[in-house]
Amino acid sequence: MSHNVHPYSHRLGIIRDWKSRWFGTNKQYRDYLKTDILVREYLEKRLKGMYVSGIEIERSQKAFRIVIKTSRPGMIIGRSGEGAVKLRNDVMKKLAEMGASSNKGEELKIDVEEVRSPESNASIVVQMIAEGLEKRMPFRRVMKQTVEKVMANRDVQGVKIYLGGRLGGADMARAEVLKKGRIPLQTFRADIDYGIGRATIPQGDLGIKVWIYKGDVFASDIK
Repeated sequence: MSHNVHPYSHRLGIIRDWKSRWFGTNKQYRDYLKTDILVREYLEKRLKGMYVSGIEIERSQKAFRIVIKTSRPGMIIGRSGEGAVKLRNDVMKKLAEMGASSNKGEELKIDVEEVRSPESNASIVVQMIAEGLEKRMPFRRVMKQTVEKVMANRDVQGVKIYLGGRLGGADMARAEVLKKGRIPLQTFRADIDYGIGRATIPQGDLGIKVWIYKGDVFASDIK
């Protein structure tokens, strides 16, 4: 029988890197992992609607660095950097509440990186779809318009969108899939961007999955 594998973890160590980068002893590993999960959950909730594509965490002996990738950096940074300062203070307060003893003595740094092409980023596309569905737009129109927007990018060679739930307010849940171009999921060198999320409508939650294929990555392309 075949098994579904997460497209990101499927390519770790080949064309993908870990989203948390650090080393630790047995006790440190447990503390660091718990802190990373809670910080990610907090930031995803706090920055909802700001089109955040990913949150990466790096640690050294003296620094704890959080990299936020978004297509709307101005909304996070704020005027004269006020938003970034407030966000840093809130994260520090959250770490103190969690009792993250492993973070004592480390300097907290928050970097905001801009995503240049939001329509070719799967996580941001998921948020765009969710936004459209929550505004009561017909799901087929949302899917079709999104596929056209994604395929309009030069670096995109294929896109697949999955919607599941009570589509159109139906009594019975079902799934709808729209695909254009190629999506070679079993090719390790294939640069497949994957995003997953949900849209909350009066009838319940709708599950959203997006796969975007941007061509093959060869050893000579990896820096």
